[in-house]
Amino acid sequence: MFDGKKINEIKTSIDRWEKETVEKTISRFPERKEKFTTGSNAEVKRLYTPVDIKDFDYEEDLGYPGEYPYTRGVQPTMYRGRLWTMRQYAGFATAEESNERYKYLLEQGQTGLSVAFDLPTQIGYDSDHPLAEGEVGKVGVAIDSLKDMEVLFDGIPLDKVSTSMTINAPASVLLAMYIAVAEKQGVSKDKLRGTIQNDILKEYIARGTYIFPPEPSMRLITNIFEYCSREVPKWNTISISGYHVREAGSTAVQEVAFTLANGIAYVEAAINAGLDVDDFAPRLSFFFNAHNDLLEEVAKYRAARRLWARIMKERFKAKNPKSMQLKFHTQTAGSTLTAQQPDNNIIRVTIQTLAAVLGGTQSLHTNSRDEALALPTEESVRIALRTQQIVAYESGVTETVDPLAGSYYVESLTNKIEEEAIRYIEKIDELGGAPKAIEKGYIQREIQNAAYRYQMEIESGERIVVGVNKFQIEETEKKEILKVDRTVELNQKEKLARLKKERNNEEVERVLKLLKEKAETDENLMPYILDAVKAYATLGEICDVLREVFSEYEQSVIL
Repeated sequence: MFDGKKINEIKTSIDRWEKETVEKTISRFPERKEKFTTGSNAEVKRLYTPVDIKDFDYEEDLGYPGEYPYTRGVQPTMYRGRLWTMRQYAGFATAEESNERYKYLLEQGQTGLSVAFDLPTQIGYDSDHPLAEGEVGKVGVAIDSLKDMEVLFDGIPLDKVSTSMTINAPASVLLAMYIAVAEKQGVSKDKLRGTIQNDILKEYIARGTYIFPPEPSMRLITNIFEYCSREVPKWNTISISGYHVREAGSTAVQEVAFTLANGIAYVEAAINAGLDVDDFAPRLSFFFNAHNDLLEEVAKYRAARRLWARIMKERFKAKNPKSMQLKFHTQTAGSTLTAQQPDNNIIRVTIQTLAAVLGGTQSLHTNSRDEALALPTEESVRIALRTQQIVAYESGVTETVDPLAGSYYVESLTNKIEEEAIRYIEKIDELGGAPKAIEKGYIQREIQNAAYRYQMEIESGERIVVGVNKFQIEETEKKEILKVDRTVELNQKEKLARLKKERNNEEVERVLKLLKEKAETDENLMPYILDAVKAYATLGEICDVLREVFSEYEQSVIL
């Protein structure tokens, strides 16, 4: 951007400024602390100038929105054309209650659905399983069979909304249920729009809701890629998640690096299964966190977009521009929410919303102020949604594309995050790729170390969390919070028992037997899972068949 002569002139000018202006001021008014850092503990200089991006090439590094390397966004006009999808994550208790919440959110202006499933559903157990005791409907909606899914989407036209489902190990089963519900509504598979998370590698790293070992898990994922490329072409077949990596305590750089390393592993697995990269890569999507350090977060999204474009073009030789576009959903950071002074969380979420929007997200979920205490109330959910709407319609940041581009600090930080992420990816490649790095505990240890440093900074007071280690007040009694009643579990068990009496159990036995036979081969399992779902085989029954063939994964303790 600047020639060598001009850069040298600026360096000389900076030296003069430091001596003549800064030193005088600091002698009278010292700076607040010796070291300034980003939220991820990267050092922040006092001032950024063209010197910090002296090797910056506008065409190569920045370019234009909607064009390679997509640093400035995947769409040429971004939010001037269409705002991001406001997709509030919701689901609790029964399908009936969650259905009411979805309809409420749609009435309030939400533009997409995002389903939260309870823990038993996430790990492939029915509500009547002993391990489901006390967990039914607690952190999401309980879905045991197609019958529950029919209720969940009752009165919601699936050809008119896009739906994201945060489900991983049993993703193939829940996708099959969604397809079956759509068919009952008269909506063909090729009309369905949405995303399944379907990212098992980050479960081994950060979250823990896995069922099967890595190899059969990767098979199920590539089965979905292949099936959807033919049958459900508008569906995003995976949401490669950095969100949970960040929630586990990673830095922004680690979030980018480990997420894209997992993405590389999925692309390699699909290619090894015989798929052409341009047949499935356009339907890959990503899921990132939005933390409090606004400018670091913006730089993170821009770096991730540019790095993924280069990976797909240079490493995997993708030809379709859509294969190179990193499209992502963002959720504000649950780990930053505090139980102390919960109304402060509204401000945190607003900053995080701005970070996601300024960074060019395609869809967004904003957390509610009371989520550090319980599932959110309707009032809290409405405030969270209104936060997005105010940023969209009143802040002015949507009027131009990538408004922070050209900032010496933002561009320098974007470069730094990309460079450090590349170093991590190269290390993971040396270890044999993401699955091997996970098996060896490398990624988990890196996250654990970052999380430990972060917590020590809070406990020492080096990192301020308002209301927690500074500016505390004597708390009054907490406001009303949402609680899931114990009767939810009892009712769910009754519904399940009734289903098993009323369905055609001979047909269920037949389709489950066939699924087991096919699981022992290399055949794509999606058609057989869909048949089992349509016969009202339960989630637990289908997963038990696959457990029998694939076994269950037991993770080693990483120290």
